[in-house]
Amino acid sequence: MSVHDTFSGGVAVITGAGAGIGAGLARYASRLGMTVVLADIDADAIAALRAELGAAVDVVCDVRDPDAVQDLADRTYRDVGPVRLLVNNAGVEQFGYLWDTPITNWQRVIDVNISGVYHGIRAFLPKMMATDAPAWVWNLSSVGAVVAIPLQAPYIMSKHAVLAMTECLRLDVETAGHGSHLHVQAVLPGAVVSNIFESAGGVDFSGDAASAEGQRAAMLDIKAAAMDPLTAAQTLFEQAAQGRFYLVTQDSVTSAMRQRAEVLAAQRPPALK
Repeated sequence: MSVHDTFSGGVAVITGAGAGIGAGLARYASRLGMTVVLADIDADAIAALRAELGAAVDVVCDVRDPDAVQDLADRTYRDVGPVRLLVNNAGVEQFGYLWDTPITNWQRVIDVNISGVYHGIRAFLPKMMATDAPAWVWNLSSVGAVVAIPLQAPYIMSKHAVLAMTECLRLDVETAGHGSHLHVQAVLPGAVVSNIFESAGGVDFSGDAASAEGQRAAMLDIKAAAMDPLTAAQTLFEQAAQGRFYLVTQDSVTSAMRQRAEVLAAQRPPALK
């Protein structure tokens, strides 16, 4: 089926919709004719995007708070309609040596990147499984889920966790007898334009700030050649409509996945490039 046949109409809920790939997914979903629920902690960003899209609802939501995510699900089903596409996208970055990472920053990465996805699954999936209507769940992992990178351990760890969570969730959904209509898919973007590097956490005064900021600068250099979020969104929607499980934005992600498989098969230790 074409992407329009698969996704036109219905409700899409996107966390972290205020910027980056979340905003790109929201714009493309709107182009397909979906009503988009824009969830983010940045009220101004989602209000502006809602005004741009028209057929959209903005809800301020901190995905770290399970009650807030449950309220998002309840409000969506009560006021907007049944969810056709759930995108657990909200995420944050962290730079610096692992031993220099402040505890609050470590917890922030876990709470947003991992627990935020779990809260979305727990709040929405029972409602999505209550009918036999086709629906999709996308959990945003990253190319970071299949690589090891120094000075970004909390982020990389969190994306490995999201990928594993999504793979297990697919099996859970199938085991529970809902796999024919509830499609669980893992999203692994490569470099996509966003402000995640600028807003990333660093180290405190006692840590090696120079190394942390050097890694931030390296990632900002990569951002200069990153994919436009709307282009990335189109690629992901097209792959989802084809029924793929792993949704990737660039060939470089596929190459990284292949290299990861080779490293594991050969049992080679991580190595600096």
